Amino acid sequence: MASSTTSGGDYRGKSHQVPVQLYDGHPTYSCAKCSAVIALQDELISKAFSGRDGRGFLMQSAVNVKLGKREDRSLMFVSFITAYVDLLAYSDSSQLCRTGVHTVADAFCVGCDERIGWYYHKAADPSQKYKESKYLLEREKIVKENNWTLDE
Repeated sequence: MASSTTSGGDYRGKSHQVPVQLYDGHPTYSCAKCSAVIALQDELISKAFSGRDGRGFLMQSAVNVKLGKREDRSLMFVSFITAYVDLLAYSDSSQLCRTGVHTVADAFCVGCDERIGWYYHKAADPSQKYKESKYLLEREKIVKENNWTLDE
């Protein structure tokens, strides 16, 4: 498992950092904006999550990220998720369910400062504790890199 490059405080307004963790030859997820490696595909826990801008992936760990300020948020999820469902498409709030208040911090790519998701510090509801110390990466902010090679 990889460790993450994070800071406890709000980093915003500070200069960009050079990505420090690479996984040569391993399938990864990378930042869609600058291609910095963000996570190993093996660290994927679930694709059945919703982020701010659509679908999200719950990840065991992430690298080359820095954290913003901790804050309490009341988070929700879509009660039925398919590959083409987007949270913003719902006008009927009965489609949404609250998962409770979580203490989270936005996660930003160290290479380009793009907000790529958030980090779960704490969950108030005991049924949501499994999210603690995990990352939610927004699907639209990352790219799947398979690192395939063709034999000649």
